[in-house]
Amino acid sequence: MAENKKKLIEVKNLSKYFKVDKGTLKAVDNLTFDIYQNETFGLVGESGCGKSTLGRTLMGVYTPTSGSFRYTGRESLEVNKKNLFRYSKLAQMIFQDPYASLDPRMTVGSIIEEGMIIHNMYDKQKRQERVYELLEVVGLNKEHANRFPHEFSGGQRQRIGIARALAIEPEFIVCDEPISALDVSIQSQVINLLSDLQKKLNLTYLFIAHDLNIVKYISDRIAVMYLGNIVELASSDELYQNTLHPYSTALLSAVPIPDPDKEAQKSRQIIEGEIPSPINPPPGCNFAPRCPKACDICHKQKPALKEVKPGHFVACHLVK
Repeated sequence: MAENKKKLIEVKNLSKYFKVDKGTLKAVDNLTFDIYQNETFGLVGESGCGKSTLGRTLMGVYTPTSGSFRYTGRESLEVNKKNLFRYSKLAQMIFQDPYASLDPRMTVGSIIEEGMIIHNMYDKQKRQERVYELLEVVGLNKEHANRFPHEFSGGQRQRIGIARALAIEPEFIVCDEPISALDVSIQSQVINLLSDLQKKLNLTYLFIAHDLNIVKYISDRIAVMYLGNIVELASSDELYQNTLHPYSTALLSAVPIPDPDKEAQKSRQIIEGEIPSPINPPPGCNFAPRCPKACDICHKQKPALKEVKPGHFVACHLVK
């Protein structure tokens, strides 16, 4: 991947901390990785591990506490407050809740058109044509432009959210758990739509989700997050076939197998204990208090994310 594709997003030592009553919450802690053009970069982990915070930081919603990230698509752009407006035309977001993310007082046409107005794109007639075109692209029709969000189902509202994200022709889209609020039957429709749009429009996705089967299906590479850190990063097939980090192994063991006989025979690895507080993380490896294989060094020294084989990175003292 790295040899054949151009980097679109370069993340260097990125951290995002929040000041809270009890101290400093380290939601994202010193991450370094790249996202390549036209790939889907999957991000998985337990609730509260920092997935959505990372996505919103890469969108410019949150200002990094330290570190930086650079967009290198149509132009090379260090993303900061000065360049945020320019960057907002290049990167968009699809939100988890397809209803709360749409203004109930605006028509669907106005919602989709808003970004084009803000970025001074096209004249009024061309914007209207573009709205109709986008509605067709996401499987709706132009008659829907004059309706309000409450008149649609959850799946249709998410399609409206996708159309809004596409309106200003971005290259990079953060998909923050875009299917978790939808029925299972609708999830596959939205996933297939995102895949088709990626091929047609040469889009790059950061895809955040809990469902490991969905992430495997749509992602080219997958990063596993735990307590603000990436503990394993590899291609989708490599991660599932050659899982190395104990946390990743436990996560994947929880994925159900559709064959009842194989499901009954598989070995399930249970993670004991509670997730440590991101306000007061443990010394050494964050996963050490819950890891069945932890040794002395795990409790004393934090492991670096290292490349153990081409394209496969792991943060674990026990993996050589």
